[in-house]
Amino acid sequence: MSTNPNTELKKSETPKKQELDKVDRVERTRSGAVYMPLTDIVETRDDIWVYADMPGVDEKNLGVTVENDLLTIEACVRSEVPSEFELVYGEYGVGDYLRTFTLSDSIDRSKIEASIRNGVLKLRLPKAEPAKAKKIEVKSGS
Repeated sequence: MSTNPNTELKKSETPKKQELDKVDRVERTRSGAVYMPLTDIVETRDDIWVYADMPGVDEKNLGVTVENDLLTIEACVRSEVPSEFELVYGEYGVGDYLRTFTLSDSIDRSKIEASIRNGVLKLRLPKAEPAKAKKIEVKSGS
């Protein structure tokens, strides 16, 4: 699996939510900002886990799709300022999320699982049988 890193971070820097300059693959029908969710990717013997920070997102406004070799994460988020109030100052940008990953042949696409809790999307990408590490028994002798 590979992703297109937008910037390199120095160890002392904290990653910040990045707005996408343009969205290539799709024609958007909604105006507003589109953000690339920050992700952590962890590999175990049997799986690759992707954790994506998507504040304000729940299972109702989230889509995860696999088409050919592309895994796409899309979500719509609406601003939650009550109608009787006016936002005077805001540091947090509200917008949609979009991120695409290219999957290698080592991922079993039919067994991918997704869950979201407290704005963190968790994807389990199981490795296909040939990609799993195997322990080889060593015998004594010639």
